[in-house]
Amino acid sequence: MTIRHMIIFRTICENGYNSTKAAAVLHITQPAVSLAIKELEQYYGVRLFDRIGRRLQITDTGQYFLQYAIHISDLFSDMETGLRDWDSSGIFRVGASITIGSQFLPDYVKAFSKICPGIDVRVTIEQSERLEQKILANDLDCALIEGIAHDPNIISEAYMEDHLSVICTSERGWVQGQSVSLEEFQRQRFLLREKGSGTREVFDRVTTQAGIHIVPAWEAMSTTALVNAVINGLGISVLPYRMIVPALKQGLICTVKVEDLNFSRNFHIIHHKDKFMTTSAKQFISLCKNYEAEHPGPYYNGLYG
Repeated sequence: MTIRHMIIFRTICENGYNSTKAAAVLHITQPAVSLAIKELEQYYGVRLFDRIGRRLQITDTGQYFLQYAIHISDLFSDMETGLRDWDSSGIFRVGASITIGSQFLPDYVKAFSKICPGIDVRVTIEQSERLEQKILANDLDCALIEGIAHDPNIISEAYMEDHLSVICTSERGWVQGQSVSLEEFQRQRFLLREKGSGTREVFDRVTTQAGIHIVPAWEAMSTTALVNAVINGLGISVLPYRMIVPALKQGLICTVKVEDLNFSRNFHIIHHKDKFMTTSAKQFISLCKNYEAEHPGPYYNGLYG
């Protein structure tokens, strides 16, 4: 017994219990309709129709079976429609690291929703390493991270250049754009993002390569908290440039250069190497790659105080 049998049975009932009309609606032969009903009755050992003269009359058992046939065939139709239209009306699960998620992702999703209005975008904002875990577990279709992917099963593609800035309070003798030695840099009190974040990963990699070890006085998931701490003279921090622009423009902080240290990096789009990327997923990735060129300067507008 198949869904085809149910659809044939239902079509007979919806066409006045006339197998000839049902055959015409289904574009099959009348003998094929009769055979399907015979197979149903033999399979369940019941009589679905009484044959009186040349007419069919549905039995009580047939009425009972009809309710299931309607329900099941409707569910099957909904499933087929949903799957066939998935790329225009399905669910898209995207993750972003905290910096990207707070600053860029809302713009990406807004622009994507205009391109694919039927797609239900589900967003997760986490540390980069947790996003990798979700990609591996197939809990996300793709993710935008500040660092690089570490698992060989993850495809990572750079999509935007970025750099971290060393920021200091403007009230402690620091001058915008000044250059400081590596030794002076090491002597500072550091206020850093938490372990596992893309920003912290870049900081640790650059300082380790330079042969220095930094023990932070503060660790925080909030960039705003760190900027506020710097404004209040509690130490220096190394944060994404785009995230410190408002405080920099207000003169609350300044940026300095450190000799022999380069905190440049790229944002990356990641997905599992075995993940089937739908047309809409590819459209989202393309949008992210081209967004900065087409919409320059989406800066975070948070207030620091």
